[in-house]
Amino acid sequence: MVTSFNVPRLVIAAPSSGSGKTTVATGLMAAFSERGLTVSPHKAGPDYIDPGYHALATGRPGRNLDAFMCGPELVAPLFAHGAAGADLAVVEGVMGLYDGAAGRGELASTAQVAKLLRAPVVLVVDASSQSRSVAALVHGFASFDPQVRLGGVILNKVGSDRHEVMLREALEEAGMPVLGVLRRAPQVAAPSRHLGLVPVAERRRDALDSVTALAEQVRQGCDLEALMALARTAPPLACEAWSPELAAAQRQNPASPAFEARGLGRSPSGGAAPVIAVAGGAAFTFSYAEHSELLRAAGAEVVTFDPLRDEALPDGTTGLVIGGGFPEVYAPELSANEPLRKAVAAFAAAGGPVAAECAGLLYLARSLDGKEMCGVLDADARMSERLTLGYREAVAVSDSVLAPAGTRLRGHEFHRTVIEPGAGAAPAWGFTHPERRVEGFVADGVHASYLHTHWAAEPSVALRFAEAAAARR
Repeated sequence: MVTSFNVPRLVIAAPSSGSGKTTVATGLMAAFSERGLTVSPHKAGPDYIDPGYHALATGRPGRNLDAFMCGPELVAPLFAHGAAGADLAVVEGVMGLYDGAAGRGELASTAQVAKLLRAPVVLVVDASSQSRSVAALVHGFASFDPQVRLGGVILNKVGSDRHEVMLREALEEAGMPVLGVLRRAPQVAAPSRHLGLVPVAERRRDALDSVTALAEQVRQGCDLEALMALARTAPPLACEAWSPELAAAQRQNPASPAFEARGLGRSPSGGAAPVIAVAGGAAFTFSYAEHSELLRAAGAEVVTFDPLRDEALPDGTTGLVIGGGFPEVYAPELSANEPLRKAVAAFAAAGGPVAAECAGLLYLARSLDGKEMCGVLDADARMSERLTLGYREAVAVSDSVLAPAGTRLRGHEFHRTVIEPGAGAAPAWGFTHPERRVEGFVADGVHASYLHTHWAAEPSVALRFAEAAAARR
């Protein structure tokens, strides 16, 4: 059923990466939250790290809106699901405003997300090396696509009062409102490393201080009233909010008795709910909120554990999900936790269902940079100088606990490691675009791959995994 959904909203975009989108978006989220507003945080694209800062700023889960992985048709419903009950939604863009999936036009760009959400765009411009030229730059972005509504500009890295005056005069000529001016403030920048910002889970106390400082910077430099007024100009969206329960019900297999009479807190096959353990902590920070929501909607109990600290899997574990993160940073500590490594290996050896993405793949390997890991896979992993990054179109090569062979999904790769496989496992995915190759491992109940996927695009993945977990009781 299509309904009308409305919440004031802004998309924070930029001409290019490195302009200050995360600074401004996170600062705005925190500043408005400090005013007592319920702020819904969103991130265009597949990035896992920025949403952690958004969640810290707002107290709500940071949610991704990815038109490539989930399809354009799911962007508004997923937004409506995440923004339910909010007073304001702030969407941080990805890369430059019009940059998206390579060779696919506007697909997965910030501009496409803004149009799908019918949201006004605020352009964050790094003004550190320009003055009057800023007007030409902004004019180009405002006129490139008439369907993208550029509502104003926030000038970042402004050097002085005189510099600010020149920038304001130029933009006044162009008829573009200046909604904020931020001076250079390196002291509030979050630290970065080989895959971007350091996740919140690794520096929570420092990250909270950074977010507080960002809120102060934005509060002093931005016109929050004007920004809120602009957000309120967004018209209602005609869409039905995405629901994990509805998505699960629509994807159930009516021919399978395992899916009869599903209810929350009840196993897909009846009885007590299967316990699905999800890796967390500082080493495994990459996950989409919708994954756990879908598993719960499928009748599972989701329990988080920390492979850096916990020496055993949660009591009653019948399914194991190990997502992305930075095991390469914590390889010595992960290796030192021998009791948990042995527990994971024993669980997999007994046929327990295991879904591992990227960091999880590395953790299941025999070794990582020479440090002993779980040994579930006959493979060794190591850091590499080469960054592997980009969207992928994939087809399941082998039947697995996630999908039957032939299932098509879209995903994303993002890593600086390589894994050297041995024998004994079938590949998980065959990539069909942008290059043809096979990748990952499927053996017994284990599905391990570098590919990050978004289960909202294919909820049957969560249902199949929950059913496999229920069968282990």
